[in-house]
Amino acid sequence: MKPRRVVICGGGTGGHLYPALAVGRKLREKDASLALTYVGGHRDIERKIMAEQGVDFIPMRIEGLKGRGLKSVRALFLLPFSFLQAIVLLARIRPALVIGVGGYSSGPVVLSAAWMRTPTLILEQNVRPGFTNRMLVRWVDKAVVSFESSLSGFRGKGVRLGNPVREEFYAMPRRARGDKLTVLVFGGSQGSHFLNRAVAEALPLLREKRDRLAIIHQTGKEDREWVDKAYRESGFGDATVAPYFPEMAACFQRSDLIVSRAGATTCAELIASGKPSLLIPFAGASENHQEPNARELERTGGAEVVLEKDLTPEVLARKVLDILARPDVLDRMADGLAGLRTTGAADRIAELCFRLMEGKA
Repeated sequence: MKPRRVVICGGGTGGHLYPALAVGRKLREKDASLALTYVGGHRDIERKIMAEQGVDFIPMRIEGLKGRGLKSVRALFLLPFSFLQAIVLLARIRPALVIGVGGYSSGPVVLSAAWMRTPTLILEQNVRPGFTNRMLVRWVDKAVVSFESSLSGFRGKGVRLGNPVREEFYAMPRRARGDKLTVLVFGGSQGSHFLNRAVAEALPLLREKRDRLAIIHQTGKEDREWVDKAYRESGFGDATVAPYFPEMAACFQRSDLIVSRAGATTCAELIASGKPSLLIPFAGASENHQEPNARELERTGGAEVVLEKDLTPEVLARKVLDILARPDVLDRMADGLAGLRTTGAADRIAELCFRLMEGKA
């Protein structure tokens, strides 16, 4: 008897890929004979992450349609070829289920699967559903959301099961406060030039307290050299600076405060680990979807939100210095996040996947 096959598609950023991998791992835990194929785009970060994980990964030639100006014309020309590639792929693999985790590369695969009457499931990690998932909702069987407020956008097909972040974030014990404040700075899997610049310009304003600050900074590939130089020139020579940290959970564990963007998976990891944060939503995100994510955490007291237009070196330095002066606020922020925490998301999603494959959902 041939093993059942599942296709998990989507990507573009680590924020889509890590939930895909978390669900894939849980499916294999429950049925070791299951064959998984991941489908994504051609970005270097996707190839890197999937190669590190050692999974069966197929990149597709597809580009985003929304908010890309003239590049959208090229994407439209590629779209028929993407659908053809998706149909050929699905006809060859004959999956029992197709899961879309968001991002433009999930569109042709999930839609083709629905046309071929293959059971389909989409995951929506953001508070405000993304463009691709909004287009797919009428065709799919079920949609998993992370926030109660997202359910209204899914025509009765939505079920709130949470965002399937990696297990190590849930298992993280609360960090004991020491004399130093350890700050993790990162702008997602590809880094953020805006955030890198803001932090670099705030360093001289933090110099007097450098003995009480430890900084871990993920810069992305392009900015690593000059950011590292800025730390050294500002007297923070012991800062840990790297283009990418493959073991992000270990960085979370070492940190007291996280300064980051507000991508859906980042927010889910903050909730799961109970880590206080200063969130700067990416103003250029499609339909400004990061701000609602950040506001959900702010609403519970678990995060402070500063919009890009309001972020200056002075504001950033003041926020860090305020927390350094009143470290007890970190415990209150961590307590606030507990109300958003849902454990076992990957387990529940995997159970739904098996019900869909068996025609029982």
